[in-house]
Amino acid sequence: MLNIIRHGASSDARPLLIAHGLFGSARNWGAIAKRLSDTREVLAVDMRNHAGSFHDPLHDYPAMAQDLAQVIAGEGRAVDVLGHSMGGKAVMMLALSRPELVNRLIVADIAPVAYPHSQSHLIAAMRGLDLTGLSARSEADRRLAQSIDDAPVRAFLLQSLDLKASPPVWRLNFEALERQMDLITGWPDVSALPPFEGPALFLAGGLSDYVQADARGAIKALFPAAYIARIPGAGHWLHAEKPREFEAAIRTFLDN
Repeated sequence: MLNIIRHGASSDARPLLIAHGLFGSARNWGAIAKRLSDTREVLAVDMRNHAGSFHDPLHDYPAMAQDLAQVIAGEGRAVDVLGHSMGGKAVMMLALSRPELVNRLIVADIAPVAYPHSQSHLIAAMRGLDLTGLSARSEADRRLAQSIDDAPVRAFLLQSLDLKASPPVWRLNFEALERQMDLITGWPDVSALPPFEGPALFLAGGLSDYVQADARGAIKALFPAAYIARIPGAGHWLHAEKPREFEAAIRTFLDN
């Protein structure tokens, strides 16, 4: 089963399950998960082929949805779910395929559509990082800067580098992720599945291009009760760039 980091204690409120995006981990969501756990238990998971969870040759959305279903089954009741980017597509697939497990659905900066971009260049940069004699994250950042200019992106990726291991290792299954990148950036055929009729919030970054106006039709077709909103000034990593605004939107949706 997926590795789970729990925050807060069990209560009458439904638990919130958080699924991170590509190259992320449950730890990335620690600050927000802790704050949201003041009223409910929050379960942040490491997705397959990431961080503390198992490695598997398969990395598609039906498989990821099944992983999440297994976690929820262990809780013994339906939960609220939140997913960002790749995790957002995974929770969408979960809601469509196993609606009885999902109470409320929150999708952060992604739509149920295929995207033309690839993240394989980031895999190449990580795989190409010289790990020889590496012990400090600052030195890892300096070396990674030779292939990735964006400092926030480097900081995000380096959270998956285990510097305590000897030698240091990436906690990502590069082989599976690279081989199935088209599946990760794509979206499976869900025409045989009925729409998810439950409450849904699609929260996008105002500066992000991941949820375009023409994606609204695809969202509404599969999630007819969806409310679509944007956080001004936020990009794709809206929860990291505007954490207070993101948290406030989540609380409002979950508490209504």
